Amino acid sequence: MNKQKINYIIDFLALISFIITAFTGLVLMLSMPSGVRQGRFQSLLGIEKTTWIKLHDWFGIGLIILVIIHLILHWDWLVLMTRNTLKKKKVNDENNFS
Repeated sequence: MNKQKINYIIDFLALISFIITAFTGLVLMLSMPSGVRQGRFQSLLGIEKTTWIKLHDWFGIGLIILVIIHLILHWDWLVLMTRNTLKKKKVNDENNFS
C-alpha cells in the first residue's frame, strides 16, 4: 500500500473519530448534564449515559492515536516547513535591522 493511500485512510479515520467524539461530547454536555436526578441511568436514543461516556472516551483515545500516526507520517514535511519558516523569519529580521 502506498503512502498516499495510508495517509488517506488515517486522515479519514481521524475525521470519523473526531465527529463521533464531538457528537458524543455534545450529547453528554447538552442532553445529560451531571447532577441530574437520574444520574447514570439517563438515556438518549436508547443508549444509557455510561455507554455514551465509553463511546466518547474510546473514540477520543482513538483520535489521539490517529493524530500521532498522522504526525509521524508527515514528520519530514513538518521539519522542512519549520526549518524554512524559521530561515525566512531570520532573513526578514536581518533585513529589518540593515
